[in-house]
Amino acid sequence: MALSSARVKFTAAWLLLLLAKAWLALSLLPFGDEAFYALESRRLAWAYSDLPGLTAWLVRLGTSLGGMEPLAMRAPFLLLGAALPWLVRGIARRWFGEAAGWQAAWIALLMPLAGLMGVLALPDVPMLFATLLCLDAFARMLQRPAWPAAALLALGLALGALSHYRFALVILAGGVGLLLDPRGRALLGSPKLWLAFALGALAWWPLLAWNLAHAGAGLGFQFVDRHPWQLQADGLWWPVVQALVLTPLLFGLLLAALRMAWQRRDTPGEVPWRFVLGVATVAVPGYFAMAFFADTDRVSFHWPLAGWLLLACVAPAVLASWREGWRRALFASTAFGAVALFAYLAMVSQAPGRAWLAAGPGYADNFAGWDEASRATAQALAAMPADTRVVADNFMLGAQLAFALDRGDIAVLEHPLNTKHGRAVQLADWGLLSAGRADWGDAPVLLVVEDTARPLKDRLAGYRALCARAGALPAAQVLNVDQGRKRFLLFPLDGDESGCTQPALAWLETPAPGARWEDGVVSGWALRPGAGVARIEVTLDGEVVAEAAPALARPDVLQYWGLADEDPRVGFEVRVPAGRLAPGDRWLGLVLHGRDGSVEPWPAQRVRIPDQGSR
Repeated sequence: MALSSARVKFTAAWLLLLLAKAWLALSLLPFGDEAFYALESRRLAWAYSDLPGLTAWLVRLGTSLGGMEPLAMRAPFLLLGAALPWLVRGIARRWFGEAAGWQAAWIALLMPLAGLMGVLALPDVPMLFATLLCLDAFARMLQRPAWPAAALLALGLALGALSHYRFALVILAGGVGLLLDPRGRALLGSPKLWLAFALGALAWWPLLAWNLAHAGAGLGFQFVDRHPWQLQADGLWWPVVQALVLTPLLFGLLLAALRMAWQRRDTPGEVPWRFVLGVATVAVPGYFAMAFFADTDRVSFHWPLAGWLLLACVAPAVLASWREGWRRALFASTAFGAVALFAYLAMVSQAPGRAWLAAGPGYADNFAGWDEASRATAQALAAMPADTRVVADNFMLGAQLAFALDRGDIAVLEHPLNTKHGRAVQLADWGLLSAGRADWGDAPVLLVVEDTARPLKDRLAGYRALCARAGALPAAQVLNVDQGRKRFLLFPLDGDESGCTQPALAWLETPAPGARWEDGVVSGWALRPGAGVARIEVTLDGEVVAEAAPALARPDVLQYWGLADEDPRVGFEVRVPAGRLAPGDRWLGLVLHGRDGSVEPWPAQRVRIPDQGSR
């Protein structure tokens, strides 16, 4: 009766979470990488520059059934993600019994990243699904090497190879586990195992063939270019990040499970403790070691998830020795972590939530601005000739516009992001990497630029590169999203190559972002190479409260930007009248008016204005 009740409770929670995840999948704007996978799905292949083909195939499956919509794109991933707790339950039940299986399933369901897996159309979802299939198959084969288990292993190995380069590390972990376990070493004599290995190995051929045809570009990006491969102290943050990602009590439980695997490595029985120890050591402490040399953001964040899910399978053995109060605290705190992550994503999915987050470090840049940019692009296209080409300045913006406008012909200029994310070679393969006006001829072009994709210090060089490629730039149509945390520039080009007007640059020196602002003094600098800035409007929450002219000489600013020939009068200072300083948290911004008539709103920053009585 108790086990039946456990099934009912878990199934109800699983269904509730699945519905909540479906709402998130419907509401969240496409993540930058997701949009590129959708672009890949328009040109199905066995492998791409960044990944094997499975992610694009799954996206194509969803969009073929439901159109180019976020929920349709993510639907196959939702289903795979929903299966993860059930796979964990199956493994734990085989080793420890029915009750332990449900405990492990709850841990996997409530584990924040694992429980919400599938909300986004990312390759981690099929890779984790494949990893658990392989673990389940090994658990079966270590007991009895039958053909069904071998077939399951072959399927898992093939799906993993078609999911991500990183699945090679899963194979390494599995190999270490097999070699450490006596039953695993004995299993190496089974033809069934080697047949499964052979079928799984065949699934790597598309990736190998792609790399052979492209001078190893994919392998170079995944294992060399994206990692510093130099000792870095940031790796020390790995345990802290993992404790936050997992929630502290769950982090402690899973580490205790790893310790138990070590302590029981020579204990006979159904549980292959040495196998668990070998796999989990590579998949958890192994990533900790990598964090001192590799891409710390990803190694510290989500890469170890496969190892944690394996340890969730054996965690019930540790929980059996915990007091009831600690067990309740574990599940309550883990559930709180999952709800907190869900609440954050829910905020990010709504425009008011993104706007509220814009003032702080929690702003989700990768989920923001794409819908506004797409609408602005569609409106600009409506006023241009029907044969106008759309060109984006980087792959992520190009993919987002392609998704929102449902077109696959949006070209992309060379950009540091293309190389940083390993997409430049793929864009060139598709013929979507544009050299600029040399490719466009006299055809009308709408050039869309994600201004905030470059840090401020690199923007002047970026503008010069745009001029060199486009031949001419008119005054930009500026789109500030979330007070300018995301900023886009639109340039309608008609083929006229006479003159190139670079966008303006500015900086507020006082007040500082988030500062208590009492005296109303606003100072900084504003420049616009060639055209110059005629006047500056100071705004509070979008309302003009003062005006200034760049009349102060700032040779230091010109020296920094390498603009020695420009007029040094780029500095400004103005005092906002006290009567315009309404107390509260306000958005302080600038609107730059060029001498050529251009108008460019600059990103705003949050300031705090105290009550008159407290000044």
